[in-house]
Amino acid sequence: MKSIFTGCFFLLFILPAFALHNGSIRGSVFDVSSKSPLPGASVLLSGAVNARTYTDELGFYQFSGLPAGVYTITINYLGFKSVTEQAEVRDSETSTIKSFLTPAPIELKNVEISADPDISRQTIPALDINLRPVNTSQDVLRMVPGLFIAQHAGGGKAEQIFLRGFDIDHGTDIALDVDGIPVNMVSHAHGQGYADLHFLIPETVERVQFAKGPYYAPRGNLATAGYVGFQTKNALDKNLLKVSAGQFNSFRTVGAFKLLDKPEAARPQNAYIATEYFYSDGYFDSPQAYNRFSTFLKYNAAIGNNTYLNASLGAFTSRWDASGQIPDRAVQSGQIGRFGAIDDTEGGSTSRGNLNFRLATALPDGALLKNQLYFSRYNFELYSNFTFFLNDPVNGDQIRQKEQRNLLGYNGAYTRADKWNGTEWQTEVGVNFRYDAIKDNELSHTKGRQELLERRALGDVNEYNLGIYLDEKIKLGSRFILNPGLRFDQFQFLYVDKLQASYDRKIVASSLVSPKLNLYYTWNERLQLFANSGYGFHSNDTRVVTAQNGRETLPRALGFEAGATVKVLPRLLFTFGAWRLHLDQEFVYVGDEAVVEPSGKTTRQGLDFAARWQLAPWLFADADLNYTLARADDTPEGENYIPLAAAWTSIGGLSFNCKNGINGSLRYRYLGDRPANEDNSVVAQGYFLTDIVLNYTRSRFEIGVAIQNLFNRAWNEAQFDTESRLFDELEPVSEIHFTPGTPFSLMGHASIFF
Repeated sequence: MKSIFTGCFFLLFILPAFALHNGSIRGSVFDVSSKSPLPGASVLLSGAVNARTYTDELGFYQFSGLPAGVYTITINYLGFKSVTEQAEVRDSETSTIKSFLTPAPIELKNVEISADPDISRQTIPALDINLRPVNTSQDVLRMVPGLFIAQHAGGGKAEQIFLRGFDIDHGTDIALDVDGIPVNMVSHAHGQGYADLHFLIPETVERVQFAKGPYYAPRGNLATAGYVGFQTKNALDKNLLKVSAGQFNSFRTVGAFKLLDKPEAARPQNAYIATEYFYSDGYFDSPQAYNRFSTFLKYNAAIGNNTYLNASLGAFTSRWDASGQIPDRAVQSGQIGRFGAIDDTEGGSTSRGNLNFRLATALPDGALLKNQLYFSRYNFELYSNFTFFLNDPVNGDQIRQKEQRNLLGYNGAYTRADKWNGTEWQTEVGVNFRYDAIKDNELSHTKGRQELLERRALGDVNEYNLGIYLDEKIKLGSRFILNPGLRFDQFQFLYVDKLQASYDRKIVASSLVSPKLNLYYTWNERLQLFANSGYGFHSNDTRVVTAQNGRETLPRALGFEAGATVKVLPRLLFTFGAWRLHLDQEFVYVGDEAVVEPSGKTTRQGLDFAARWQLAPWLFADADLNYTLARADDTPEGENYIPLAAAWTSIGGLSFNCKNGINGSLRYRYLGDRPANEDNSVVAQGYFLTDIVLNYTRSRFEIGVAIQNLFNRAWNEAQFDTESRLFDELEPVSEIHFTPGTPFSLMGHASIFF
């Protein structure tokens, strides 16, 4: 292993010796209003040499080895007007250009079939986030094609996530981050990978990057089905004050205000603060009294000619009551209504504080050096009752899950581009470090959220993860990119069981290597073919690892995918792919019962299809259709279904933005029927829902209305095949338990900009 990485690092630093340098052009691209860098802008060079590149995270780009002469540079960025610049190159000298882009209406014809795989993955999220009105953090997550979420505990609990045939629970097989800070909580009191995104204020989101599969070396733990990365705005165009109100006693207010605005300074600086408050009783018979408050402060500055600092501070707290999941038999018998409860004392509270520092420097040779240090303080308390009176016929089965956590981490990366022997190399070397210190990770039997009946699990967790990766993009000619990658991860798991009479400390260490190989072939400006492959993994819960004495530590995932992106017409874009993902045997810590269970090996395979069509300058249509076949390996046919793995999912709709200020969207969500148990004898019913948003926007204000479930369909948001017993029942019953989905829900809003 050491020899592999030594060779890779040696190759990185000897390549420049073979590069040929004449003159060069070094440029930077910025938003004209905020003076913020624009990463991922397309830069086309014309002259004695024709070439294309893309701006890095700081908005910089560079063309090297250019013969002396005059060159034309054309810059394109989605949502901005194109800019053309002239640059004169002299031998052994570097010409510098600074370009400022002005916002413009989105034109799908300007979306390029890019030879750069990183840019290709950003195209669709950037387009969608500009066209789809966003009202909650859940709406942001729903932008990922094929990803569905379900809330089943009063609004404040992290959503259940479904993607590519996974019931991911709350985040076991998808890695989420905001500005590089992990959202997923490993070895969580409720379950491994718990990902609560409610601290994110949607109005602060600038772009969303996502990719499916375990193919990307910079992404490590939990990124098996895919990853989603949210980037917040570095600066505000305008101050914002927004108030929303609607049915079910729902109220939301958002404010975003500039604190520092010096875009014209020699070293630009920006700072803003954003706050959000949300309250709702929900549509349940028992009010959920959901309170959520978030605040976010961000500072962005150029601290040198080529160095930028991002610093942010965020705080979030929420509290809620919940009706939980209810058994179908209680509704059918009339014991409770569809929006009723068996135990309405469920609910919880949670809080999170984030501190984040990111420093990025563009080096004189065109390389980029990034360093990030982050810290999170997290508290969690949840009360649930899934089985009612199954285990305790007198007091009921309510449980409490609770923890306090400190999360400390570092991300660093060094990226450079070189030319060698007629090929172009882009090399990224990175380091990720994460340390979770969890105090009093608890599972207890409680009554009415007030009385502690029994502690079933209580302990402290310390978990370390060090990751090192090499990601190489080798451009062979103008059409073909070879993208090999290699990742090494080292873990240490420590658990102290506080329920033991003596100090019982268990420590397990483990490591693994994850190779990747991706191929991209750009046939022409309208067609790109791709083939992705790679190993990924998700770590097991520390309590699993120590209970199994390290036998099941880092279950592997092996994925393959092939497909194409094609621009059929200037304003019509298709993407399709076929994929397969195999996941090794794992043992799962069941946080609701404090037991360890094997899950077995699984295989998932499927087809993804996406279309984007600009029907008119003001009208866009989109559709995503996903099919998945998910089965358990080494299990007899007919008994090998994976519970809650949906075969068919689809999202899509129309988005419009008229010159007269009228804008909005009409969208649908479809989740097909899915097995609720291993032999498909119990089925979780699917749904088809329609949502609509209509706004009137002017330069100084916006008014609008958002409607969920336009046709008031009765649907179940979360569904499980659960064995339970009601208070008056002699024997337990196993059947569908569900959380009803929202009925017709209208919410109006008004915003002012200044």
